[in-house]
Amino acid sequence: MKEPNGIAVIIPAFKVTAQIVQLINSIGPEVANIYVVDDCCPDGSGAFVEREVEDPRVKCLYNKVNLGVGGAVIEGLKAARRDGMHIGVKLDGDGQMDPAMIPRFVQPIVERRADYTKGNRFYSPESVATMPTGRLIGNAVLSFVSKFSTGYWKSFDPTNGYIALNLRLIDVIATDKINQRYFFETDLLFRCNLVRARVLDVPMTALYADEKSNLKFEREVFRFMAGHLRNFFKRIVYSYFLRDFSVASVELLVGLMSVTFGIVYGVGHLGGESADSAGTVMMAALPVLIGTYLLLNFLNYDVQMTPSEPISDALPDAGVLDFLSGDLRAIQSQSADDKQPTKVSM
Repeated sequence: MKEPNGIAVIIPAFKVTAQIVQLINSIGPEVANIYVVDDCCPDGSGAFVEREVEDPRVKCLYNKVNLGVGGAVIEGLKAARRDGMHIGVKLDGDGQMDPAMIPRFVQPIVERRADYTKGNRFYSPESVATMPTGRLIGNAVLSFVSKFSTGYWKSFDPTNGYIALNLRLIDVIATDKINQRYFFETDLLFRCNLVRARVLDVPMTALYADEKSNLKFEREVFRFMAGHLRNFFKRIVYSYFLRDFSVASVELLVGLMSVTFGIVYGVGHLGGESADSAGTVMMAALPVLIGTYLLLNFLNYDVQMTPSEPISDALPDAGVLDFLSGDLRAIQSQSADDKQPTKVSM
């Protein structure tokens, strides 16, 4: 493998010919390679980009079958890793994500403060006000549920597609098991937690124009909930019973057994002669109370166990980020002055 030498942008392309050229043209010189992944697009997005874009950084990849947005992104990330890129940034092809924010997403990775960064559209009231009502409600609900399934309790907006990651994570994450459809971003977070990668949110405002989303919320909501439930149980079993066994593991087991016993006992004595007796009430209520207390203690422990240290230095090629740090700071400084980024020496 070549020595990692820069930042790569991955653009999954499916029915985005109206916006993708403008998006590519607005990507700054801090990016070394741009991978456009034609996900068996009926509009021929890859061929369209090859005809309309002359940027030498652009490389078009073609999926023989439609893999979904997640599958397309994974193919792009793998290609970037093979080509020696070090940081991968995913941008949707519909123009909702501002490429000028790329330095803000990669800076925490360069400075070893995070292994993975993602956008968060809920930081400010102004940002929330621009979001369509349906998306606002759906994202808020999914964000809360995702805290349980991914284990990133301090992160929000899990379905946000603006992400950046240290490409060395590709070597340790089971990419073949990541959901390839709309659950991709959340499933990737879950996989990051299994390897204890640190995730940071980057405040952003999405750009909503006349693009049409291919996501049908009413059709996907049950798949999302099923995916969250599956990942939650997987994470708990792996983190608290396979990789480690701690006091929190005991609290979870005893808490579940106590609550279950109290509920079963209480329901079993409903309508019986002893249903109103103090002893029966206590035998049902006390295990539920004790179990609830233990489960809350476990939940508090799980929150405290949110990954807080990057794992980058424990992965191969740990020192290759140093050359990017000064260049990105220069880009941010000049962009603040005149909105014109300085070219990075790759």
